[in-house]
Amino acid sequence: MRPDTKIRALEALEILDSRGRPTLEVRVTLEGGVSATAGVPSGASTGVNEAVERRDNDPARYGGKGVLMAAGAVRGEIAGALRGWDAADQQGVDRTLVELDGSPNKSRLGANALLGVSMAAARAAARATGRPLYAHLGGEAATLLPMPCLNVLNGGQHADSSLDVQEFMLVPVGASSVAKAMRVAAETYAAIRENLHERGLATAVGDEGGFAPNLPDNEAALALIVEATERAGYRPGADVAIALDPAASSFAATDGYNLARSRTGMLNRAQLLELYGRWVERWPIVSIEDGFGEEDWTGFVAQTAAQGERIQVVGDDLLVTNPRFIAKAIDERACTAALIKLNQIGTVSETVEAITLCRKAGWATMVSHRSGETTDTFIADFAVAMGSGQIKAGAPCRGERLAKYNRLLAIEAELGARARFENPFARYGRSW
Repeated sequence: MRPDTKIRALEALEILDSRGRPTLEVRVTLEGGVSATAGVPSGASTGVNEAVERRDNDPARYGGKGVLMAAGAVRGEIAGALRGWDAADQQGVDRTLVELDGSPNKSRLGANALLGVSMAAARAAARATGRPLYAHLGGEAATLLPMPCLNVLNGGQHADSSLDVQEFMLVPVGASSVAKAMRVAAETYAAIRENLHERGLATAVGDEGGFAPNLPDNEAALALIVEATERAGYRPGADVAIALDPAASSFAATDGYNLARSRTGMLNRAQLLELYGRWVERWPIVSIEDGFGEEDWTGFVAQTAAQGERIQVVGDDLLVTNPRFIAKAIDERACTAALIKLNQIGTVSETVEAITLCRKAGWATMVSHRSGETTDTFIADFAVAMGSGQIKAGAPCRGERLAKYNRLLAIEAELGARARFENPFARYGRSW
């Protein structure tokens, strides 16, 4: 007998994210008695075209960051519209949410309210039908585990360090499973800590668990990862590669790009592209995300033309998981991959649409966390469901980051012999 998956009730609770700021936890309860929750993440480095979180703007509470109004929208208007709706009809639920909000950027009810409901509905429907979330969303073919890209050195808006580049990620490209990838990552991360400690440098971590030392410049961070890789007993390039997220919007200026933290100074577009080119030549870099500012389409097009055959060129702030911007980037050949963040667009179904568009264009996709996270593991299941093949969830440190990686380990064990794991960067054929 098919379980009753009609929505009976919605609840919302103001909780705290990993930065100690308010966010939402939404609970969906079905007529059959099953219930499930979802925690909504929040970004620090956000694109101007992202779906908008609803905040209370009450300076007397959490510096105006409270989400009581978004929680009230879930309990009131949204609950009234969705009560009796089949949670297993994800597209129907999400379409109702989008139409109910009615604004172009989900600002009326809030993307945080809409996403919490969308995710919780998906999880409740999966639980009611007795399937893992990844199988509920992706079907029986959902067996590809994603390559983890782990942010081990933090800069930019994620840490008070001397690094302009926001994320230096290690990528265990030589691993043959998630379990082996996480071992390589954890051992290399430990070697970075040891190297920093021996040099008398800080081993405190940033928002996403990466270390935030004061190094001479950005290249010193690349050298540190390579040294730690070798110290851990692995081969740079063959076992461990590097992915970067400069988040260049954070250092974009009117007349160029100001790499002030590292004292590199002002660079124009061509000089910044040349800098990335030198880094790619010298270091085992396989991916660069947001190498140019979110308004600098010319920079992205130039990088894709110059370096797109050698590395993955990823759009994040440029694309904000929005099919409209992704379609433009495909037409203009501005990227070769998209970062995928559910809260940038606001519902599960719209995120699936964005991934589908990328796949049709032959692009790669990397499912991503946010700097303000909860212990919710939705994105781990989602990456498997979508067969994205890549995920970034921070360093192998901090509970809200490890929750995602540990969930991937559990999924891999659950799939057993059906689990697949591939190196998505093998296509570039890089040797270093």
